[in-house]
Amino acid sequence: MNIFVGNMPFSMNDSDLSDASTRFGEVTSARIITDRDSGRSRGFGFVEMPSDQEARTAINELSNMDVDGRILKVNEAKPRNDRRY
Repeated sequence: MNIFVGNMPFSMNDSDLSDASTRFGEVTSARIITDRDSGRSRGFGFVEMPSDQEARTAINELSNMDVDGRILKVNEAKPRNDRRY
């Protein structure tokens, strides 16, 4: 299952996101989305977990968690729709 994690502190990196998630199960990947031009975090990212049950536990436990004064917003990631140009 792919998990969306939003409202993260800008100081958080991929490793921090992975570490926070592995407490609840196996993490296949953890990636923070960065600005294309500056390389700075955009404040959200995605965690991929192979077990749906562990992913749901991570969603429940990480949701509303305070990390460096920011309250995380966590839910199941929605599939990306085709973009209209």
